[in-house]
Amino acid sequence: MNEVADPQRPVVEEPRGLWSRLKSETRATHEKLDGRIMAGRPFESRIHYGLFLLVQHDFHSIVSPLYGHADLAGMLPDLRSRDRLPTIEQDLRDLGLAVPNRLRSPRDYLLDIPGSLGWLYVAEGSNLGAAFLLKAARQLDLSETFGARHLAAAPEGRGLYWKTFTSALDAIELSAVDERRVIGGANDAFMRVLGFVERRFFDATAD
Repeated sequence: MNEVADPQRPVVEEPRGLWSRLKSETRATHEKLDGRIMAGRPFESRIHYGLFLLVQHDFHSIVSPLYGHADLAGMLPDLRSRDRLPTIEQDLRDLGLAVPNRLRSPRDYLLDIPGSLGWLYVAEGSNLGAAFLLKAARQLDLSETFGARHLAAAPEGRGLYWKTFTSALDAIELSAVDERRVIGGANDAFMRVLGFVERRFFDATAD
């Protein structure tokens, strides 16, 4: 089935190198996560959207320390400025929701560069697809300046912002073993987010 052209969708080059392998070898977990998120109907109401924000906060509170990691910052340009946790927390405040305590990052990923790269791939990739989410959020009277700040595009555009990240990722010299660890880290990150989705949207005992 052919995709319908979306004029708001960022133009992105076909993946090559490590980026290509990441996209291919995380497709199953990525699609499973996307399906489960949409099953939660995150844009049905502001209440549901608030649950989506909590999922985002759960994930980004784990990833956030990686954006300040000196070794990673030396490999990936503008890494520190890409951290979206502060805007997610402001979005929660916009909606009158309490900001949860930040989750602790898995120590392994703070010490393991390949694994960290996989987690960052997931975090940065979510920004690329946020144009669709922002469009849906507008139906709830949310915007880049209220409630959906973390979904805003970078000034240079989503496509170029993503290309800058993936080009730097592909330029990193990694052994075959380390590349597998990057892919493993990305799949672990997708599965961790899936766990957050289950807890926030479908677990009646979640606080």
